[in-house]
Amino acid sequence: MIAIVGATATGKSAVSLALAERLGGEIINADAMQLYRGMDIGTAKLPVAQRRGIPHHQLDTLEVTEDAAVASYQRDARADAESIHQRGGRAVVVGGSGLYVRALLDRFEFPPTDPQVRARLEARADAEGPGMLHRELAAADPVAAARIPAQNAKRVVRALEVIELKGRPFSASLPTHQYEIPAVQIGLRLAYEELDPRIEARVEHMWDAGLVEEVRALDSRGIRDGVTARRAVGYAETLRHLDGELDADATRALIQQNTRRLARRQAKWFRPDGRVHWIDAPRDEADVDRAAEDALALIPR
Repeated sequence: MIAIVGATATGKSAVSLALAERLGGEIINADAMQLYRGMDIGTAKLPVAQRRGIPHHQLDTLEVTEDAAVASYQRDARADAESIHQRGGRAVVVGGSGLYVRALLDRFEFPPTDPQVRARLEARADAEGPGMLHRELAAADPVAAARIPAQNAKRVVRALEVIELKGRPFSASLPTHQYEIPAVQIGLRLAYEELDPRIEARVEHMWDAGLVEEVRALDSRGIRDGVTARRAVGYAETLRHLDGELDADATRALIQQNTRRLARRQAKWFRPDGRVHWIDAPRDEADVDRAAEDALALIPR
């Protein structure tokens, strides 16, 4: 498999399309928020008309009221990859959700779950904030706490759930850097002084394209009842705007700020993995072919 990884707004979708065309490939999404039906504008999901006829998998598989589960994604995405290869194609994975990429590519077994334990911890995260739970995680498993941002309530809850159920550190169950399926990972790099203005422009475009209307429609479908979807960058802030808590300017500014933070967390996730081959991200649409050729040079034929 080929995996195109890196921070948001580095051009992963454009490069993956160009590679899939050259390789006769099909694309597997590895962006957790693009799994949700109706979360299109705020996730920069590629419209069907722009997919150039290339099959895309693991898009629009969940309702916003459902919780995204890495174990389910691993099972389904690996089945997609096997089908693609059986058809003689090449699976091209694209996305910035590092845990989902690792779950698909690497040896990764999932500890048990308990809905009651998880619900109790999620209720505490909502009532007390994720910071309190993160401090508990730091005391119980410093290694896991160092790798999980305090703002990522879902992963903090999952870590504490595993510790409670297994009686051992969550970090003991984290994946190793060993491929389950032969793969080449290609990372797109872009300096923050170039990436940040790109993020700001993207958020402005999303707002003009109808992000508020999209979130209002999702609100009527119960996005606030979901654990994962309602916390997504772009959606959490816009829900606050719909509640009258933030005006339009403050909402856009907060989305931009949180997206910049997300980009840095993504880069921090992928950077330590020595298996990732880094190339320069495309500077604009005219530069996509150059980036695709740089990536192609790293792929065994």
